[in-house]
Amino acid sequence: MLYLAKISSKFLAYAYMEQNTLIKDLARHTGQAVTLNGWVHNFRSSGKIAFWQIRDGSGFCQAIIAADVVGEALWEQAQLVTQETSVCLQGTISKHPKKEEYELQVSNFTFYQISEEYPIANKDHGIDFLLDNRHLWLRSPKQWAIQRVRDTLIHATYDFMRANNVTKIDSPIITANAGENTTDLFKVNYFDDTTYLSQTGQLYIEAAIYAHGRVFDFGPTFRAEKSKTRRHLTEFWMMDAELAFINLDQNLDFQESLIRSMVQAVLEKNKTELEILERDIIPLQNISKPFYRITHSEAVAQLKGMGSDIGERSDLGADDETMLTKAYDNPIFITRYPAEVKAFYMKRDPKDDSRVLGADLLAPEGYGEIIGGSQREEDYDLLKKRIDEFGLKVEDYQWYLDLRKYGSVPHGGFGFGLERITAWVCGLQHIREAIPFPRTIYRITP
Repeated sequence: MLYLAKISSKFLAYAYMEQNTLIKDLARHTGQAVTLNGWVHNFRSSGKIAFWQIRDGSGFCQAIIAADVVGEALWEQAQLVTQETSVCLQGTISKHPKKEEYELQVSNFTFYQISEEYPIANKDHGIDFLLDNRHLWLRSPKQWAIQRVRDTLIHATYDFMRANNVTKIDSPIITANAGENTTDLFKVNYFDDTTYLSQTGQLYIEAAIYAHGRVFDFGPTFRAEKSKTRRHLTEFWMMDAELAFINLDQNLDFQESLIRSMVQAVLEKNKTELEILERDIIPLQNISKPFYRITHSEAVAQLKGMGSDIGERSDLGADDETMLTKAYDNPIFITRYPAEVKAFYMKRDPKDDSRVLGADLLAPEGYGEIIGGSQREEDYDLLKKRIDEFGLKVEDYQWYLDLRKYGSVPHGGFGFGLERITAWVCGLQHIREAIPFPRTIYRITP
């Protein structure tokens, strides 16, 4: 072990790949003898031939065990297999005669462990049962596909930010300040003080633009909203970005490019996963077209025409977003909301002081808001006035006000909810499937 610790991780990874072939790479090994490690996702037998569906984390494939190839002793061992048994297999890769798939013709195998009776059978289960067994449900093909798409969206975000000179800055999870509203925060006992779990890293990363110009954070955030909708979690992952020297239109251009880049990455890298999810990819391919941009007033007028009872100065509810986005084939920016329904830090529209230079991005097909953003108020006196108007304590935000005293500049930013984007891209009916272990008002386990 001491010797191995001195070896470069690059060479350790290379040695591992040489020893064990991944299912995703089988096409490159047609006709070759390989070793696979994985789990038996499903199995069946026909006479003296057994067919095991193998999962190794990188993908799924069929392993074929023939009694006349492996011998009687191993054939008897093969009858002990159960769902989720872990196994090491040796054999030769062959192409399926009718499909674009590759199979393992097994010559030898060894069990790591023969699984006990698996509680999640290949049949329909109730959602509560599946959530109670979430730690096992993650192994199912659909859940596997969702998490792979989520991973691509995360990496695509980092790739886009790096390509556009945006620096990663980590914001705190424990905070004394509310980004928007303390009633939506979880309180935390912090020695002799009361603090909160962060609902956004935005205020903190605003401080970093004065050092780096363009910054973002990406991590868990918490909202104590007692919401029961298919779009809400109490713990979720959020990316906040803040950019110096930009206006609202430039902010929206940046957001549009980011979302287009993320979805395009999924279309290129997750074809298998989208097929497993039976996702209609035409709506995702539409992101190559410009996103729609309408004002809040225009959105309200359209919604009233669709039968909504939304008020002229009301925020869009979930039903309104669903109704509106089903009428569009691409994401929609809703701009210039009434100031009273948005956060204190949003800059007012110079053409109409009752509205803000902000926007929400709504995903099509009824998915609704995935991004919220705005131009920030950069003037010290105006920002202090807004803090007072919102009934917040100036002393709690003095450090935030300080940013407007020492080289303040026009700037803006936005935040996206990773689970909401994942749900839209995967075509999920509920956001709880978009995170490995969902936390809702009713569930904190497993």
